[in-house]
Amino acid sequence: MPALPTNQESAVHIDHQQIWETYTSAWKADNVDDKRALLGASLADACTYQDPLASTSGWGELMAYMANFHQQVPGGHFATRRFRYHNGQSVAQWDMLNAQGQVIGDGVSVGRYNEAGRLVTVTGFFDT
Repeated sequence: MPALPTNQESAVHIDHQQIWETYTSAWKADNVDDKRALLGASLADACTYQDPLASTSGWGELMAYMANFHQQVPGGHFATRRFRYHNGQSVAQWDMLNAQGQVIGDGVSVGRYNEAGRLVTVTGFFDT
């Protein structure tokens, strides 16, 4: 007789790396509707974001910060080099790329997720 699944095995699997990649795709999206859809698929409503240059609360402030980033780095976006997840938290190592795909910076971000798999906090670390 096969073993019965544990509660953990029977729970719906959430792909936290895919959630992370959806979130980082929002940094590349160049129109507000696409950006909002990507954030809706990856962030909790009351999310917070922090890095050495900014601290935001909610989608509106984060989207404004993303728009400012695109003014400074047109076509700028991020590529995850390594992703690790456990117990509701992730660490992602990433490269910042320009519009031509050249690496112009790198960093690490820590994410915390809610039970639905949405990011509640994102904290970025990079040299300024």
